[in-house]
Amino acid sequence: MAVGPRPVPPSASVLHEAERWYAVYAQPHRESIAQPHLREQNFRTFLPLQSRTVHHARKRQTVLAPLFPRYLFVVLDLNRDRWRAVNSTRGVASLIMREGLPAPVRSAVVESLLASSTSEGEILFFSEIAPGSRVRLVAGPFAGQLGILRDLDSSGRVRVLIEMMGAHIPTELHRRCVVPAA
Repeated sequence: MAVGPRPVPPSASVLHEAERWYAVYAQPHRESIAQPHLREQNFRTFLPLQSRTVHHARKRQTVLAPLFPRYLFVVLDLNRDRWRAVNSTRGVASLIMREGLPAPVRSAVVESLLASSTSEGEILFFSEIAPGSRVRLVAGPFAGQLGILRDLDSSGRVRVLIEMMGAHIPTELHRRCVVPAA
């Protein structure tokens, strides 16, 4: 499922007075439908994305897909906003609730995701990786393979030694294609 780039407004991370981030549970594969409909109602939203390789009809394609499938985030002030309208928005299953009210996301969780994201909402986990680190490739023809980060450059490219068939095979990728190995 491809999700088209949607710029994250610079003001998305600035919360005023009683505003908080809340999690929205979307209908299956409808996060990218729910987000613009929430924005049309003047809700600030954030849909964290990651690069993912999908296989279809013997073809591989790298797409931006939700980091948390079926979830996106919305800014609400429960005293000011008509938050019940979120539940009837196209693509939304429901707000995450606790005791009859939307449950706020813990402080700094969404803010740290926003700080690690591009303007399209793609989360870059790159800061946790240093040369010599074990990494997992998440996009491209070798998605899922483990490797060792050899080096990185300022243009956003990384060189990785992929562990395959008992040997280390060098390859060069965009830095968004690798994440720290768990």
